[in-house]
Amino acid sequence: MGLRTFCVHMGVLPEAASVVFGGGFPRHHTDVARRAAQRAIYHVQREVENVIVGEGLVAVALCDRGTVDGSAYWPGPIDEYWEALGTTLEEELSRYAAVIHLRTPSADRGYNHDNALRTESPVEAQQIDERILEAWKDHPHRLIVESQEDFLVKASRALELVRDWLPPCCRANAVLGVGS
Repeated sequence: MGLRTFCVHMGVLPEAASVVFGGGFPRHHTDVARRAAQRAIYHVQREVENVIVGEGLVAVALCDRGTVDGSAYWPGPIDEYWEALGTTLEEELSRYAAVIHLRTPSADRGYNHDNALRTESPVEAQQIDERILEAWKDHPHRLIVESQEDFLVKASRALELVRDWLPPCCRANAVLGVGS
């Protein structure tokens, strides 16, 4: 799938977990390592967002994930996650104008390991997806895109929702579609 173009006023941020794990951060399964990874992902996410917002060159920053997602991966009480990061759920929710949650597909609807950084089984991915859905439940502009048999249908719906949040100058010039 490819976004052909939106507008120069829109920035697409990299996924912080891919930056962290793709950069060699240890991916161990102990609680100590999982907490360290989630703190690292949170800080990378915040700093990438700070660059985009601080430069002032875009009106819309599209994130693959947000800082709230990490609470779904945290091994232990969610309150510990916010305490470890020196923030609150409310503060983090307020950082995002809208949240578009793309539901994770089940194994029979397309979940796969094409992304080498994806290590969860389909069942684990579904459980994490439920926790992420719960984590964002209080956001006033949370939109949900259900999994579809055809990923392109799901992607098209997500792009329509993104387009709705673009400034008028960008919305008029947005070409939404799936590239080859």
